[in-house]
Amino acid sequence: MKKYFLLLTILGSFWLASCSVEPKPIEYGSDACSFCKMTIVDKQHATEIVTSKGKAFKYDSIECMMRDLKNHKDDDIALFLVTDFVRAGQWVDAQKATYLVSENIPSPMGANLSAFKSRDEAEKVRKEETGELFDWSELRERF
Repeated sequence: MKKYFLLLTILGSFWLASCSVEPKPIEYGSDACSFCKMTIVDKQHATEIVTSKGKAFKYDSIECMMRDLKNHKDDDIALFLVTDFVRAGQWVDAQKATYLVSENIPSPMGANLSAFKSRDEAEKVRKEETGELFDWSELRERF
């Protein structure tokens, strides 16, 4: 009986862990973009959405995530995540990020779109590289 209880406890733990709503690590060089199927290699532009059930969709660029959002209901998404351009590989809440479109900063799918944790950091880079700044709602309208 103890063996069955132990087995159920272990299985229950795996089930709960697999349904946790948290970012999943991207395996750069091997994970494929959920939208365009290209291999994710760029740590400055990778993005991810995580559903309320814990399923992660990984993208090689912000533009791929934005284009794929029409395939998901906003109510089903718990996390919208983008990589901070200044701190490659570090997640930022996409709804709070500031976005820069600059022809001087290419992104994997050609939209020249980068995300920043703060508007001040985005403004500094915009002054150096030129471009146009957007917030989440403006970006959603654009895509």
